[in-house]
Amino acid sequence: MADGCGRHDDKQQLAKRVAVAIFGFLIVFAIVVFLVWAILHPTQPHFILQDVTIYAFNLTAPNYLTSNMQITLVSRNPNERIGIYYHKLDVLASYRNQQITLPTLIPRTYQGHQDVTVWSPLLYGNAVPVAPFLEVGLNQDMNAGMVLLNVKAFGQLKWKVGTWISGRYQININCPVYISFTGPTKAIQVGVAMKYQLVQSCSVDISLLN
Repeated sequence: MADGCGRHDDKQQLAKRVAVAIFGFLIVFAIVVFLVWAILHPTQPHFILQDVTIYAFNLTAPNYLTSNMQITLVSRNPNERIGIYYHKLDVLASYRNQQITLPTLIPRTYQGHQDVTVWSPLLYGNAVPVAPFLEVGLNQDMNAGMVLLNVKAFGQLKWKVGTWISGRYQININCPVYISFTGPTKAIQVGVAMKYQLVQSCSVDISLLN
């Protein structure tokens, strides 16, 4: 009986040692990952709005705006050892903080070390109602010949270091773009559309999701 109890105690001690060893390994692994992360510390990707092709941009009574366009958004990963998974990225256009197109979802993308990725989504906004004061401001801007739009992208990304992949981060991108409607412009006519070559730098904000 005593011998059986002794074997039972030995098994308990062994189980405790295995549990402690596993726990210790996990702690060491977490510390190593943290140190690698701290040493490598990723630089956020750079975004450029390369061009915008306007297919339609007009106001109709009483206050509806139709704006259809295609953009070329370029992203560069400046990191030498860190890849980026774009899990979700929606792109839209806005005027004075009001959304004027539907969001267009960009497919999931992996961006390797120092890679450049180019997306060319179509943005559609057919007969979108705008606030009366925005209609007045937009008419004034169009009569003046210059309209400031913002192409925005928002979504989630993960960093990849070797085989380790981080948690999700929120990314917000804002690209201001001036569109000229009168007088001499740098736009190129492409069929019924007007293509504006921009190479406009975008602001990027990245934060850890809770």
